Amino acid sequence: MAKILLIEDEASIRRVLVKILTEENSNYSVVEAEDGLVGTEKIKDEDFDLVLCDIKMPKMDGVEVLEAIKKIKPEVPVVMISGHGDLDTAVNTMKMGAFDYISKPPDLNRLLNTVRNALDRKELVVENTRLKKKVSKNFEMIGKSKAIQHIKDLIEKVAPTDARVLITGPNGSGKELVAHWLHQKSDRSSGPMVEVNCAAIPSELIESELFGHVKGAFTSANKDRIGKFEQANGGTIFLDEIGDMSLSAQAKVLRALQESKISRVGSSKDIKVDVRVIAATNKNLKKEIEEKRFREDLYHRLAVILIQVPALNERREDIPLLVEYFGEKIANEHGTNKKHFTPEALKLLKEYDWRGNIRELRNVVERLIILGGNEVTEDDVKVFAGKL
Repeated sequence: MAKILLIEDEASIRRVLVKILTEENSNYSVVEAEDGLVGTEKIKDEDFDLVLCDIKMPKMDGVEVLEAIKKIKPEVPVVMISGHGDLDTAVNTMKMGAFDYISKPPDLNRLLNTVRNALDRKELVVENTRLKKKVSKNFEMIGKSKAIQHIKDLIEKVAPTDARVLITGPNGSGKELVAHWLHQKSDRSSGPMVEVNCAAIPSELIESELFGHVKGAFTSANKDRIGKFEQANGGTIFLDEIGDMSLSAQAKVLRALQESKISRVGSSKDIKVDVRVIAATNKNLKKEIEEKRFREDLYHRLAVILIQVPALNERREDIPLLVEYFGEKIANEHGTNKKHFTPEALKLLKEYDWRGNIRELRNVVERLIILGGNEVTEDDVKVFAGKL
């Protein structure tokens, strides 16, 4: 049932509109509010699929109500009700985000068509939001262990905010998966996610890579180039292995976080950027701070939320699920049938010391699928895993 909030100070008009809506469609439930203040309180306390709002009202006019709704529940469509003298204002409210307006006295067909279209739009917005919040299968986080469930719960709380996150954990444990979950479950999911492997970029090039450069800034700078921060504008930048970043680059990243602006190498011009920063490292940054290799002020800027990704050895109960997941994915990639792993084979895999974590497990599963029999047995694991 569609729940509609009607905000109108004239009782006679409320009665007419309620009668038209409920008689036309028994699935419409209409809640009345006699002024804008009452209406905004109801918006805060209840969920509505549509708001019909008069423009001229005492205490709080329709423009103020629209502004409040867009802050409280921006996904709810608002249709303005305008008197003859309010038409210019009604048109302006559409620039502010109103779905449409209807004039007094309301035309029956115009009213009902507008209501139906607005409700259809609400369904589309909700569905699009739901699809955005789904994480791509390429970045699924597999596991039911307590440690993984804790991370998933943290992501659900943190992702919708713009809080900076520092992800720590050993190599191959899945830190990049956490970063992708945070982005794809955020309100920035329609924007870019730009990944930077700080360990893979030479120290003399890291500043240019992050912030861009202008022509002539250095010998090989033969044209202007935008950096990763600009590329990520409106979205997320993922600074992987940030513990390997040079101190000079750290200083510039700190400024970008403090002031939300950057300057390209060779230029003094400031460029505003709207970027959420997620960082990851396999290093102990507190130890790096003690040894003067990492800035303490940058650490505190980055580590608003800390997420520790466990080593695979700390979540062995997830290994059968991971083997199942990788087995199906790898079989699809190679165009072969999925292979069954016997309980004995899984037991042996669970007992191994996985120093390479999930990355190593995936490689072993791929090897077993390619070289093992139609069913992967304990003997296959002993022979082809290369270490058991």
